[in-house]
Amino acid sequence: MKAMLLDKVCDLRVEKAPLRMVDLPEPVPGPGEALIRVRACGVCHTELDEIEGRTLPARFPVILGHQVVGNVVQVNGDESDLTPGTRVGVAWINSACGQCGFCRFGKENLCPEFRGTGRDVNGGYAEYLTVPVEFALAIPDQFSDVEAAPLLCAGAIGFRSFRLSGIRNGDRLGLTGFGASAHLVMQLVKYRFPDTRVYVFARSERQREFAISLGATWTGSIDATAPVPLHAIIDTTPAWQPVMEALRNLAPGGRLVINAIRKEEFDKHTLLSMDYPAHLWMEKEIKSVANVTRSDVTEFLQLAAESGLKPAIEEFPLADANAALMGQSLGDGRGARVLRMD
Repeated sequence: MKAMLLDKVCDLRVEKAPLRMVDLPEPVPGPGEALIRVRACGVCHTELDEIEGRTLPARFPVILGHQVVGNVVQVNGDESDLTPGTRVGVAWINSACGQCGFCRFGKENLCPEFRGTGRDVNGGYAEYLTVPVEFALAIPDQFSDVEAAPLLCAGAIGFRSFRLSGIRNGDRLGLTGFGASAHLVMQLVKYRFPDTRVYVFARSERQREFAISLGATWTGSIDATAPVPLHAIIDTTPAWQPVMEALRNLAPGGRLVINAIRKEEFDKHTLLSMDYPAHLWMEKEIKSVANVTRSDVTEFLQLAAESGLKPAIEEFPLADANAALMGQSLGDGRGARVLRMD
Protein backbone atom coordinates (compact mmCIF):
# COMPACT_ATOMS: atom_id res chain seq x y z
CA MET A 1 0.00 0.00 0.00
CA LYS A 2 0.98 3.65 -0.44
CA ALA A 3 1.63 5.58 2.76
CA MET A 4 3.19 8.87 3.85
CA LEU A 5 5.70 8.03 6.57
CA LEU A 6 7.24 10.18 9.32
CA ASP A 7 10.71 8.94 10.28
CA LYS A 8 11.75 11.43 12.96
CA VAL A 9 11.01 14.68 14.76
CA CYS A 10 11.54 17.65 12.44
CA ASP A 11 11.63 21.43 12.72
CA LEU A 12 9.07 22.61 10.17
CA ARG A 13 10.79 25.98 9.89
CA VAL A 14 13.63 24.06 8.24
CA GLU A 15 12.14 20.80 6.94
CA LYS A 16 9.29 21.49 4.50
CA ALA A 17 8.70 17.86 3.52
CA PRO A 18 8.79 15.80 6.74
CA LEU A 19 6.84 12.87 5.27
CA ARG A 20 8.01 10.50 2.55
CA MET A 21 5.91 8.35 0.24
CA VAL A 22 6.61 4.63 0.68
CA ASP A 23 5.20 1.26 -0.34
CA LEU A 24 4.37 -0.90 2.67
CA PRO A 25 2.68 -4.28 3.12
CA GLU A 26 -1.06 -4.07 3.72
CA PRO A 27 -1.61 -4.28 7.52
CA VAL A 28 -3.14 -7.44 8.97
CA PRO A 29 -5.97 -6.98 11.51
CA GLY A 30 -5.37 -8.60 14.88
CA PRO A 31 -8.07 -10.31 16.95
CA GLY A 32 -11.05 -7.98 17.35
CA GLU A 33 -9.78 -5.57 14.70
CA ALA A 34 -11.05 -4.47 11.31
CA LEU A 35 -9.01 -3.69 8.20
CA ILE A 36 -10.15 -0.40 6.66
CA ARG A 37 -9.59 0.80 3.09
CA VAL A 38 -9.02 4.53 3.58
CA ARG A 39 -10.96 6.91 1.31
CA ALA A 40 -10.17 10.25 2.98
CA CYS A 41 -8.19 11.56 5.94
CA GLY A 42 -8.37 15.01 7.46
CA VAL A 43 -5.26 17.05 8.25
CA CYS A 44 -5.07 18.35 11.83
CA HIS A 45 -2.79 20.69 13.76
CA THR A 46 -2.02 17.75 16.06
CA GLU A 47 0.02 16.29 13.19
CA LEU A 48 2.26 19.37 13.38
CA ASP A 49 2.66 18.76 17.12
CA GLU A 50 3.69 15.17 16.41
CA ILE A 51 6.15 16.13 13.68
CA GLU A 52 7.82 18.77 15.86
CA GLY A 53 7.85 16.58 18.98
CA ARG A 54 5.37 18.39 21.22
CA THR A 55 3.11 15.32 21.09
CA LEU A 56 5.67 12.60 20.57
CA PRO A 57 4.62 9.46 18.66
CA ALA A 58 5.06 6.17 20.49
CA ARG A 59 7.59 5.03 17.90
CA PHE A 60 9.20 5.88 14.58
CA PRO A 61 8.53 5.48 11.76
CA VAL A 62 4.83 6.22 12.08
CA ILE A 63 1.90 6.95 9.77
CA LEU A 64 0.04 10.06 10.92
CA GLY A 65 -3.65 10.88 10.50
CA HIS A 66 -6.67 10.52 12.77
CA GLN A 67 -9.69 11.82 10.83
CA VAL A 68 -10.18 8.73 8.72
CA VAL A 69 -13.12 7.67 6.56
CA GLY A 70 -13.07 4.35 4.73
CA ASN A 71 -14.69 1.01 4.08
CA VAL A 72 -14.34 -2.23 6.01
CA VAL A 73 -12.37 -4.82 4.07
CA GLN A 74 -12.05 -7.58 6.66
CA VAL A 75 -12.97 -8.25 10.29
CA ASN A 76 -10.91 -10.57 12.47
CA GLY A 77 -13.45 -12.14 14.83
CA ASP A 78 -17.14 -12.93 15.17
CA GLU A 79 -18.17 -10.42 17.85
CA SER A 80 -18.84 -7.44 15.58
CA ASP A 81 -21.72 -6.31 13.39
CA LEU A 82 -19.25 -4.80 10.94
CA THR A 83 -19.34 -6.36 7.49
CA PRO A 84 -17.13 -5.84 4.44
CA GLY A 85 -18.08 -2.69 2.56
CA THR A 86 -19.49 -0.84 5.60
CA ARG A 87 -18.38 2.80 5.68
CA VAL A 88 -16.84 3.83 9.00
CA GLY A 89 -14.84 6.59 10.60
CA VAL A 90 -11.74 6.30 12.75
CA ALA A 91 -11.13 9.22 15.11
CA TRP A 92 -8.30 10.30 17.41
CA ILE A 93 -9.51 7.80 20.00
CA ASN A 94 -8.16 4.51 18.71
CA SER A 95 -8.71 2.57 21.94
CA ALA A 96 -9.05 2.80 25.72
CA CYS A 97 -8.93 0.14 28.40
CA GLY A 98 -12.68 0.05 29.09
CA GLN A 99 -12.08 -1.00 32.72
CA CYS A 100 -10.73 2.00 34.63
CA GLY A 101 -12.85 4.52 36.50
CA PHE A 102 -12.61 7.03 33.68
CA CYS A 103 -13.84 4.52 31.09
CA ARG A 104 -16.64 3.21 33.30
CA PHE A 105 -18.00 6.71 33.90
CA GLY A 106 -17.95 7.98 30.33
CA LYS A 107 -14.56 9.67 30.40
CA GLU A 108 -12.53 7.30 28.25
CA ASN A 109 -10.74 10.36 26.86
CA LEU A 110 -8.87 10.48 30.22
CA CYS A 111 -8.04 6.76 30.34
CA PRO A 112 -4.36 6.20 31.24
CA GLU A 113 -4.23 3.61 28.42
CA PHE A 114 -5.77 5.96 25.84
CA ARG A 115 -4.19 5.42 22.42
CA GLY A 116 -4.31 8.01 19.68
CA THR A 117 -4.72 7.08 16.02
CA GLY A 118 -1.71 8.21 14.03
CA ARG A 119 0.40 8.68 17.15
CA ASP A 120 0.36 5.48 19.22
CA VAL A 121 -0.70 3.33 16.24
CA ASN A 122 -0.48 3.93 12.51
CA GLY A 123 -3.11 6.27 11.11
CA GLY A 124 -4.84 7.31 7.94
CA TYR A 125 -2.15 8.93 5.78
CA ALA A 126 -2.18 5.61 3.96
CA GLU A 127 -4.39 3.42 1.81
CA TYR A 128 -5.19 1.01 4.68
CA LEU A 129 -5.22 0.92 8.47
CA THR A 130 -6.52 -1.33 11.23
CA VAL A 131 -8.70 -0.38 14.20
CA PRO A 132 -10.43 -2.21 17.08
CA VAL A 133 -13.95 -2.91 15.82
CA GLU A 134 -15.65 -1.07 18.69
CA PHE A 135 -13.77 2.12 17.74
CA ALA A 136 -14.92 2.04 14.09
CA LEU A 137 -17.78 4.55 14.04
CA ALA A 138 -20.77 4.84 11.72
CA ILE A 139 -20.85 7.78 9.27
CA PRO A 140 -24.18 9.44 8.29
CA ASP A 141 -25.03 8.84 4.64
CA GLN A 142 -25.47 12.50 3.69
CA PHE A 143 -21.77 13.28 4.09
CA SER A 144 -19.27 12.39 1.41
CA ASP A 145 -16.02 10.77 2.51
CA VAL A 146 -14.17 14.07 2.23
CA GLU A 147 -16.89 16.01 4.07
CA ALA A 148 -17.06 13.46 6.90
CA ALA A 149 -13.31 13.38 7.61
CA PRO A 150 -12.95 16.71 9.52
CA LEU A 151 -16.09 15.97 11.53
CA LEU A 152 -14.21 13.15 13.29
CA CYS A 153 -11.76 15.45 15.11
CA ALA A 154 -12.15 19.14 14.25
CA GLY A 155 -15.89 18.75 14.65
CA ALA A 156 -15.93 16.34 17.58
CA ILE A 157 -13.34 18.21 19.64
CA GLY A 158 -15.16 21.45 18.84
CA PHE A 159 -18.37 19.85 20.09
CA ARG A 160 -16.66 18.77 23.31
CA SER A 161 -15.29 22.32 23.75
CA PHE A 162 -18.74 23.77 23.11
CA ARG A 163 -20.25 21.61 25.86
CA LEU A 164 -17.45 22.38 28.30
CA SER A 165 -17.93 26.11 27.73
CA GLY A 166 -21.26 25.98 29.56
CA ILE A 167 -22.68 28.45 27.03
CA ARG A 168 -26.45 29.03 27.04
CA ASN A 169 -28.75 30.37 24.37
CA GLY A 170 -28.39 34.15 24.29
CA ASP A 171 -24.91 34.20 25.84
CA ARG A 172 -21.95 35.76 24.06
CA LEU A 173 -19.36 33.26 22.79
CA GLY A 174 -15.86 34.05 21.59
CA LEU A 175 -13.82 31.89 19.20
CA THR A 176 -10.08 32.50 19.13
CA GLY A 177 -8.66 31.24 15.86
CA PHE A 178 -10.94 30.34 12.97
CA GLY A 179 -9.73 27.15 11.33
CA ALA A 180 -11.21 23.69 10.87
CA SER A 181 -12.63 23.31 14.38
CA ALA A 182 -13.91 26.84 14.96
CA HIS A 183 -15.80 27.09 11.67
CA LEU A 184 -17.69 23.92 12.61
CA VAL A 185 -18.37 25.20 16.14
CA MET A 186 -19.82 28.35 14.59
CA GLN A 187 -22.32 26.31 12.58
CA LEU A 188 -23.16 24.16 15.60
CA VAL A 189 -23.84 27.23 17.76
CA LYS A 190 -26.09 28.76 15.11
CA TYR A 191 -28.13 25.55 15.05
CA ARG A 192 -28.31 24.82 18.77
CA PHE A 193 -28.43 28.36 20.18
CA PRO A 194 -29.76 30.76 17.54
CA ASP A 195 -29.82 33.72 19.96
CA THR A 196 -26.14 33.39 20.87
CA ARG A 197 -23.84 35.96 19.33
CA VAL A 198 -20.38 34.81 18.25
CA TYR A 199 -17.28 37.01 18.36
CA VAL A 200 -14.24 35.79 16.41
CA PHE A 201 -10.58 36.66 17.01
CA ALA A 202 -8.35 35.60 14.10
CA ARG A 203 -4.94 36.67 12.89
CA SER A 204 -5.76 36.82 9.16
CA GLU A 205 -8.24 39.02 7.34
CA ARG A 206 -9.24 36.04 5.20
CA GLN A 207 -10.34 34.09 8.27
CA ARG A 208 -12.20 37.09 9.69
CA GLU A 209 -14.09 37.53 6.42
CA PHE A 210 -14.92 33.80 6.43
CA ALA A 211 -16.27 34.11 9.98
CA ILE A 212 -18.54 37.00 8.99
CA SER A 213 -19.85 34.96 6.06
CA LEU A 214 -20.86 32.22 8.52
CA GLY A 215 -22.69 34.60 10.81
CA ALA A 216 -20.18 36.08 13.26
CA THR A 217 -21.47 39.18 15.06
CA TRP A 218 -18.00 40.78 15.21
CA THR A 219 -14.42 39.90 14.26
CA GLY A 220 -11.07 41.29 15.27
CA SER A 221 -7.39 40.44 15.47
CA ILE A 222 -6.05 38.10 18.16
CA ASP A 223 -5.14 41.01 20.43
CA ALA A 224 -8.34 42.99 19.84
CA THR A 225 -10.80 43.96 22.54
CA ALA A 226 -14.34 42.73 21.92
CA PRO A 227 -17.05 45.40 22.04
CA VAL A 228 -18.61 43.63 25.06
CA PRO A 229 -17.26 41.14 27.64
CA LEU A 230 -17.89 37.51 26.67
CA HIS A 231 -19.48 34.74 28.70
CA ALA A 232 -17.20 32.05 27.26
CA ILE A 233 -14.35 31.80 24.79
CA ILE A 234 -13.05 28.70 22.99
CA ASP A 235 -9.37 28.99 22.05
CA THR A 236 -8.30 26.81 19.10
CA THR A 237 -4.85 28.28 18.53
CA PRO A 238 -1.42 26.71 19.11
CA ALA A 239 0.04 29.79 20.85
CA TRP A 240 0.00 31.29 24.37
CA GLN A 241 -0.73 34.93 23.56
CA PRO A 242 -4.37 34.20 22.57
CA VAL A 243 -4.92 32.64 26.01
CA MET A 244 -3.96 35.90 27.70
CA GLU A 245 -6.05 37.99 25.33
CA ALA A 246 -9.04 35.69 25.79
CA LEU A 247 -8.87 35.93 29.59
CA ARG A 248 -8.84 39.70 29.28
CA ASN A 249 -12.02 39.58 27.15
CA LEU A 250 -14.01 37.38 29.53
CA ALA A 251 -16.91 38.72 31.56
CA PRO A 252 -16.91 38.09 35.35
CA GLY A 253 -17.59 34.39 35.92
CA GLY A 254 -16.67 33.63 32.31
CA ARG A 255 -14.93 30.48 31.16
CA LEU A 256 -12.04 29.97 28.73
CA VAL A 257 -11.91 26.52 27.10
CA ILE A 258 -8.54 25.68 25.55
CA ASN A 259 -9.03 23.34 22.61
CA ALA A 260 -5.43 22.30 21.94
CA ILE A 261 -3.42 19.20 22.68
CA ARG A 262 -0.25 21.27 23.14
CA LYS A 263 0.86 24.89 23.04
CA GLU A 264 3.96 25.99 21.18
CA GLU A 265 6.94 27.16 23.22
CA PHE A 266 8.09 30.23 21.33
CA ASP A 267 5.77 32.73 23.04
CA LYS A 268 5.23 31.21 26.47
CA HIS A 269 7.07 34.17 28.00
CA THR A 270 3.75 36.04 27.55
CA LEU A 271 2.50 34.16 30.63
CA LEU A 272 4.94 36.20 32.70
CA SER A 273 2.89 39.30 31.90
CA MET A 274 -0.27 37.86 33.48
CA ASP A 275 -2.06 40.49 35.51
CA TYR A 276 -4.28 38.89 38.14
CA PRO A 277 -7.03 41.56 38.24
CA ALA A 278 -7.23 41.81 34.44
CA HIS A 279 -6.89 38.14 33.55
CA LEU A 280 -8.15 35.92 36.38
CA TRP A 281 -10.01 37.80 39.08
CA MET A 282 -13.83 37.87 39.29
CA GLU A 283 -14.12 34.07 39.25
CA LYS A 284 -12.98 33.52 35.69
CA GLU A 285 -12.29 29.89 34.81
CA ILE A 286 -9.89 28.00 32.54
CA LYS A 287 -10.82 24.54 31.23
CA SER A 288 -8.64 22.38 28.99
CA VAL A 289 -9.92 19.79 26.53
CA ALA A 290 -8.20 16.39 26.49
CA ASN A 291 -8.91 14.04 23.60
CA VAL A 292 -12.42 12.90 22.68
CA THR A 293 -14.72 10.02 23.58
CA ARG A 294 -16.59 7.85 21.10
CA SER A 295 -19.82 9.45 22.28
CA ASP A 296 -18.42 12.91 21.43
CA VAL A 297 -17.86 11.75 17.87
CA THR A 298 -21.16 9.91 17.39
CA GLU A 299 -23.26 12.65 18.99
CA PHE A 300 -21.60 15.33 16.91
CA LEU A 301 -22.05 13.33 13.69
CA GLN A 302 -25.77 13.02 14.46
CA LEU A 303 -26.06 16.75 15.19
CA ALA A 304 -24.14 17.60 12.04
CA ALA A 305 -26.50 15.44 9.99
CA GLU A 306 -29.62 16.95 11.62
CA SER A 307 -28.45 20.53 11.21
CA GLY A 308 -27.23 20.31 7.62
CA LEU A 309 -23.77 21.40 8.75
CA LYS A 310 -21.23 21.51 5.91
CA PRO A 311 -17.48 21.81 6.41
CA ALA A 312 -15.48 24.01 4.08
CA ILE A 313 -12.92 21.71 2.48
CA GLU A 314 -9.61 22.05 0.65
CA GLU A 315 -8.70 18.69 -0.93
CA PHE A 316 -5.23 17.23 -1.55
CA PRO A 317 -4.11 13.90 -2.99
CA LEU A 318 -2.20 11.68 -0.55
CA ALA A 319 1.08 12.44 -2.32
CA ASP A 320 0.63 16.14 -1.47
CA ALA A 321 0.37 15.56 2.30
CA ASN A 322 3.46 17.69 2.92
CA ALA A 323 1.92 20.64 1.10
CA ALA A 324 -1.28 20.24 3.12
CA LEU A 325 0.72 20.22 6.35
CA MET A 326 2.67 23.34 5.38
CA GLY A 327 -0.61 25.11 4.70
CA GLN A 328 -1.86 23.95 8.09
CA SER A 329 1.22 25.42 9.77
CA LEU A 330 0.54 28.83 8.18
CA GLY A 331 -3.00 28.79 9.57
CA ASP A 332 -4.55 30.92 6.85
CA GLY A 333 -7.01 28.50 5.28
CA ARG A 334 -10.79 28.53 5.06
CA GLY A 335 -12.04 25.46 6.89
CA ALA A 336 -10.39 22.03 6.78
CA ARG A 337 -7.75 20.30 4.68
CA VAL A 338 -8.44 16.71 3.65
CA LEU A 339 -6.31 14.10 1.91
CA ARG A 340 -8.16 11.89 -0.56
CA MET A 341 -7.05 8.44 -1.68
CA ASP A 342 -7.56 8.42 -5.43
